[in-house]
Amino acid sequence: MERAHAVEGDRAAATGRAGRPGLRERKKTRTREALVEAAVRLTRERGFDATTTAEIAEEAGVSQRTLFRYFPCKEDVLLSVQDGVDSAFRDELRERPADEPPLLALRRAFTASAAAVGEPVLSELLRTVPLYDRSPQLLAARLRRGNEHMELLARIIAERTGTDPRTDPRPRLVASAFGSAVHVAFDLHSRQDRNGPDELVSLVEHTADTLVPALTTWHTAAHHRGRDA
Repeated sequence: MERAHAVEGDRAAATGRAGRPGLRERKKTRTREALVEAAVRLTRERGFDATTTAEIAEEAGVSQRTLFRYFPCKEDVLLSVQDGVDSAFRDELRERPADEPPLLALRRAFTASAAAVGEPVLSELLRTVPLYDRSPQLLAARLRRGNEHMELLARIIAERTGTDPRTDPRPRLVASAFGSAVHVAFDLHSRQDRNGPDELVSLVEHTADTLVPALTTWHTAAHHRGRDA
């Protein structure tokens, strides 16, 4: 009984009396955020290949050993923001109503996940994404993560629709199509000098809504306009 009370006391200390993260967890979060911010800042200034983990740790005010307790390698520091956003997206997709069409579920899950992670995280993501193309090593790591993310999305869609992604191409097609819409939205966001996360979410929603017409009726409508002209 005493041990049970001790365990409960430890849990209360870890999570806080009001259900909020405890002091230890908040400190871990601040350390992780400081490392990511330092990595983004140094990579923008010097380039990914010229930035070392020792420099990132020093910039964040921690030891290199501490950095490796949070991130196995340098790529993971910069990709952690994207990983967190992708994970939140998948969590939201799993919670969508079972009768919701896959593409609509993906669109609404993205919007919900953007709200869940919050504006600061999305702003950090927008600062991080442009860095991928500046380093072949970082870009390759991101592409691997992106492929893994698409596979996980396809599995979730397959579970929702009762299909087998190993033999049925539709779950992967839908996941990949939506992934392309997100990629286009990020590209439009950067080209149009839109800085805010809200604009990014709106662009993702717009590109997702445009996807089906672009694949089905766009050519026909454009063809008729050309003939009328």
